[in-house]
Amino acid sequence: MKVRIKYTKTGPMRFISHLDVMRYFQKALRRAEFDVRYTQGFSPHQILSFAAPMPLGLTSEGEYFDGEFNSVTTTFDMVETFNQTASPYLKITDIVILPDNAGNAMSVVTASDYIITLNEEGNRHITADKLEAGVHFLTEQQEIMVMRKTKKKEVLTDIRPMILKAEYSDNRIYLFLTAGSVNHLKPELFLEVLCENMDIPYNRWDYNIHRLETYMDDGAGNRVPLIEAGRRF
Repeated sequence: MKVRIKYTKTGPMRFISHLDVMRYFQKALRRAEFDVRYTQGFSPHQILSFAAPMPLGLTSEGEYFDGEFNSVTTTFDMVETFNQTASPYLKITDIVILPDNAGNAMSVVTASDYIITLNEEGNRHITADKLEAGVHFLTEQQEIMVMRKTKKKEVLTDIRPMILKAEYSDNRIYLFLTAGSVNHLKPELFLEVLCENMDIPYNRWDYNIHRLETYMDDGAGNRVPLIEAGRRF
């Protein structure tokens, strides 16, 4: 059976690479004695598929991976069992069983939303008024042309359609951005463009970036959290 697992990545775990997160879960699932399915062959490994992994330095409460299991107990029991031996900064919050026709977590992602705040260093040279004005200016633009780097080349791209929502309130920026394999906009690129328009130097470490949720299309034109593809058990 296919299972989708939602987890958090907070605190010092924001400095752990995606490869190490994968290794963590492989070991933690064994320690929790989950009945994970393995590949067949000379070097068997757990069948897991992670959705839209984050770069270093970001925290999140809406991370996902899919796994194949030979058997399960209940959602509540599996969450509790795992978290009893897991790090408090990298723990499971929900588990659902997926229908047979569900796409894997990596392929179905279409959007993510974020909360961005200034840290102590950022507050020294960026005022709230300037930040609010900068966000408002960008959302009023019809197009925002940016040179985006790919693995092989640089491409001039209009990122405005990728910004589904951007607003400033309560001393923080809320961003709702397209994500996935086709139109993926990193919050760091938004901040870089924002700083350029505010005429201030961009320093990634002036900002705390926290992902709230990862979304997919529900087939009716709506974006819903990845967890809604399955059912709790």
